[in-house]
Amino acid sequence: MVFDVEGVLIPKNRFFFDVAKCLGIIPVLKVLFFGFLYEIGFLPIRQALTRVFKVMRGANVDLLTQKFSSLPLTPNTSEVFAELKAQGCKIALISSGLPTFLVEKLASLVGVEYAVGIEVGVKNNILTGEVWGDVIQREGKFLVLKELLENEKLSPSDCVVVADDRNNASILLKDILKIGYEPDFIVRMKADAVVTGKLTKILPVINTQAKLKKFPSRNDFVREVIHASGFFVPVLALLFGVAPIALFILTVAAIYAFSELSRIRGKNIPIFSAITQYAASQSELCQFTLAPIYFAGGILLTLLLFPAPANYAAIAILALGDSTASLFGGTISKRGLPLNKAKTLEGSVAGFSFAFLAGSVFVSPWIALVGAAIGMIVEYLPLPVNDNLLIPFSAVFALTFLV
Repeated sequence: MVFDVEGVLIPKNRFFFDVAKCLGIIPVLKVLFFGFLYEIGFLPIRQALTRVFKVMRGANVDLLTQKFSSLPLTPNTSEVFAELKAQGCKIALISSGLPTFLVEKLASLVGVEYAVGIEVGVKNNILTGEVWGDVIQREGKFLVLKELLENEKLSPSDCVVVADDRNNASILLKDILKIGYEPDFIVRMKADAVVTGKLTKILPVINTQAKLKKFPSRNDFVREVIHASGFFVPVLALLFGVAPIALFILTVAAIYAFSELSRIRGKNIPIFSAITQYAASQSELCQFTLAPIYFAGGILLTLLLFPAPANYAAIAILALGDSTASLFGGTISKRGLPLNKAKTLEGSVAGFSFAFLAGSVFVSPWIALVGAAIGMIVEYLPLPVNDNLLIPFSAVFALTFLV
């Protein structure tokens, strides 16, 4: 069993942000900037880490250890590892972003056999800014995995990989069981199964148990109801005007962002933090939950940049189409679609139907049909940009020419 670390077992990007905060505002901004360049694919992992650790040069190793120890583990991590150990699995943690001594600390905490990370320069317990190691090379994780399999006298068919992002592409081999956990678009395309929410959901996949139909959890239901409520944005814009509604959305998004920054520091903001607790998944609660920001941004930009009624119809398609696809997908189906195992045929059909009905409130049925089809195709495809942005943009571009 091979687990990626950041984004699977601990919150993604949180470690570097927490360390940089202790070094001052300029280091924070630099770390965020290099992290952004990596996320959009402009910098490879090796160059991004080289720059980040230069920013952190002079930091005490004890600070890194302290900040790492304060990170929350993904809920149910210990339970999952205990079950895997009981089944006789050997477990390896492989990180292409964390120093080996921190990965080893995590491995000791959860009781696993192997821990591999990056190597960092240290002198007198102070970071020198140097970084190296196999895992940040182009095929580095593959080389590490190959060595582990040789040590255990195993073949790729005896291996399971649980990963979330493109850094793991080299170990997503044909004969390996590949599980994407809250994955990016690259892993979604390559994975044999996609898991979101509780980490315990990987266990039935590993044990080749059939995926069960399930009713949405309370968190799922609350989240999708909030998502569907976006349908009322164009209605309110028609009643009160675009400018007041846009200002309201911007204000709510800003308060929400402040609330999330406070929440991950252990301070709750009334109403907003409570809503997040009820709507976010367990894995999302361990980090800054970005989905509402993307949702607000997609609605706001569509509302302001495109003409009515195309913008109204696109927002309605996003709000009802995406939410119903998520709700119905897991409830009435158990088989994922090609290219994107997190989506199901039944969910996509339900999403298309509701998107069509929602769009028809603002434009003619045949135009709504086109917008709904485009929106749901985008919702299905594993694309590198968040679908809360892509769905309304793709739909509104088409609708603008048709209205």
